[in-house]
Parts: sequence; C-alpha cells; structure tokens
Amino acid sequence: MTENVFDTLKERGFWAQCTDENEVRKLLGEKSVTFYIGFDPTADSLHAGHFIALMAMAHLQRAGHRPICLVGGGTGTVGDPSGRSDLRKVLTDEIIEHNCECFKKQISKFIDFGDGKALMVNNGDWLRKLNYIDLLREVGAHFTVNRMLTAECYKQRWDKGLTFLEFNYMVMQAYDFYKLNSMYDCEMECGGDDQWSNIIAGVELVRRKTGKAVFGLTNKLLTKSDGSKMGKTAGGALWLDAEKVSPYDFYQYWRNVDDADVKTCLSLLTFVPIEEVNRLSSLEGSKINEAKKVLAYEVTKLVHGEEEAKAAEKSATEIFVGQSAENIPAVEVEDAVGKKILDVLAGAKIIESKAEGRRLISQNGLTLNDEKVTDPDKIFAAEDFPAVIRKGKKKFFKLVTK
Repeated sequence: MTENVFDTLKERGFWAQCTDENEVRKLLGEKSVTFYIGFDPTADSLHAGHFIALMAMAHLQRAGHRPICLVGGGTGTVGDPSGRSDLRKVLTDEIIEHNCECFKKQISKFIDFGDGKALMVNNGDWLRKLNYIDLLREVGAHFTVNRMLTAECYKQRWDKGLTFLEFNYMVMQAYDFYKLNSMYDCEMECGGDDQWSNIIAGVELVRRKTGKAVFGLTNKLLTKSDGSKMGKTAGGALWLDAEKVSPYDFYQYWRNVDDADVKTCLSLLTFVPIEEVNRLSSLEGSKINEAKKVLAYEVTKLVHGEEEAKAAEKSATEIFVGQSAENIPAVEVEDAVGKKILDVLAGAKIIESKAEGRRLISQNGLTLNDEKVTDPDKIFAAEDFPAVIRKGKKKFFKLVTK
C-alpha cells in the first residue's frame, strides 16, 4: 500500500478523534487491518446520517483493509442513549431481525463482501447468549460508574432520567469490540463522533482483558456549515431506501444543498478526486451549480445505482430545461435588479404575499434558475435574468425585464 488511507481520509475531512493518531497511521500503512463499524437496527433503512461511516468503510476497504459490518441484533434491544433526550422505543425481536436484513442489503452497495473481503456479523449472536452474572464478573468488573458518568451520552440524559437499561449500552458495545478482537483479530473500531465514549470503553476493555493494543477512530457527523444536522427533509430523515425517499427526491436534496456545504459533501460523500473537489467547490455564483449537479449524481449513483442516478438527472433536467420557452409563462417585471426576490414575486402576483414566499423558502419550495432559494432577503442580480422561478414542484414562471 503506497498511499496511506489515513492521510487520504484526513485530507478529505473524515476524522474527528483518534485514540493514537501516529500508531493508527502506522498500522494502516504497514498491513491489512480488520476494523469494524456498528449499525443499530432502529429503523428498516439507513439514512443520510450513516453516510459518512459507510464512505469511510468503503475508502478503507479500497485501500486493502477488511471491514466488519456489525448489525446490532443485541444492542438494538437496549438502544443507544447517545444524542438522545428521551428513551428509544423498545423494538420487538421480529422488527430487529427485519431491520438487520434491510441494513445488510443497503450496506452491500458500499462494501464488497466477496472472497472474504468483508464480514457481516450480528452481535445478537453473542449478546443474547450471555448469562447476566457471568457478564458482571467478566466485563462489569472493568468499568467504574464514576468514569461512565463522565461520558457525554450519559450526561445529556442525566437531568431527564437515565434508565439502567440504557446505562448498560456502553458495556455491551465495549464487549462487542472484545468479541470481534478475539474472533477476527479486529484491531480498530470506527464510528460517528457521538460514539467516542463507547469506542474508548471498548479499546480499554480489550486492553485490560487481553493486554493487546487496539484503536478507535471517529468520523465527523454530517452537519451543515452552520452546525445543524444535514439530511433532514420536510418529511423527516433522508432515508437511503428508495421506497421511503425516491431516487429523484434524493437527487434533488443534494442538488439543492447550500453553496457553503458543497465542498464538505463532495469530500465526504463521493469518490471524486480531491483535486476535482477543490476545483468544483471553488466555483462561484451560478457556476457552483455545476458542482451541485456532480454531487447529486455521484451520491445518488452510490446509493441507488447508476441507472437510477441517470434517470434522476434526466428528470431534473427535463423538469427545468425541458420547460421550453413556449411552455413557461413569461412575466414581465420592471426594475427587478437590486430588489428583494420576495418583493418582486409578490408584485408580479407569482406569490400571494411575502408571507407565502417565506413559507415556501422554509419548505425548500422556491427555486431561482434551478437553485434553491434559502434567504428570504435574497436580492436579484443582473445575471439572474431571464430568471426561471419554480414555485412548489410544478409551477414555473419566466421573469423577463421590461
């Protein structure tokens, strides 16, 4: 391995925290490393929040390392308190089994499981067989309550009440790392940065019980430039299941990300070379749409396949460009340049009021020249004209200056 994948992922902005950066980089550069990432089956589909972890796993595999995809048939019965202000809904065994099967299909789009290149395992295979007293003696003795209570995931729940059920989650996840190390010589656990406390617990448990050095890395969470979570739509989460979010709507979500988020998304969610990422993300004005189209196509291809990505791209082009001049009603506006877009649209009767315009913007329902309008105070520029306005999904207007 000539190029160290640790450097590649660091350059692309993946890593948030690492137990020992120098040792991990050395390990990844010297041999093929078995590592794991866990996915709890809290729903019947993965969502955009899992995307970075899937991509990190894919990059590592492409560099010659072996992923273990761990589905939480055991931990899913408890529920991870990380990032939660309330108790997760308790799922039945049947639902957990169904969700695990759905996860396997989706993960297979990112990871090659042929010829032993990757493993898919279920922690229910060992967690469900544990005797409680044996667990307390074998594992519980290595945890101090004082240390556990310093974990961010527990501190967030302290005021509202942390159940003893959830309190055991960290112990169970740490035990997963110990089992995978003993069964498959797994030397590294990866996950979202909200899993840092749980990953540290696993690293320490393996060291205490075996004396071996193992490592933990976390990737950044998928957030917008303003720090808010990315992957939320008007209907809820941005699911990777085509039955929940159509490939076209999935494509459109990424086509309409904010300009400031283009570089992050191209770096973390595609395999576009970093030199091209830098070129595309440096485009300004309306030219940034070229980068957004690349992003939307590449992300949709990864999740739904090339055929669906091409179909979504074609549909988006037909809806926008295919609305030929004779099919789009032309509306003449006077002295629009330099004025607020909502003032102009309200004056032209395209929207009933500026209040309606603000509502449309908050629901991602207003676009200018195929670019989502996110600022209700946006000002028309001369280069915007002739301007194609889309209101909702199907109403188009072409603004021309008198």
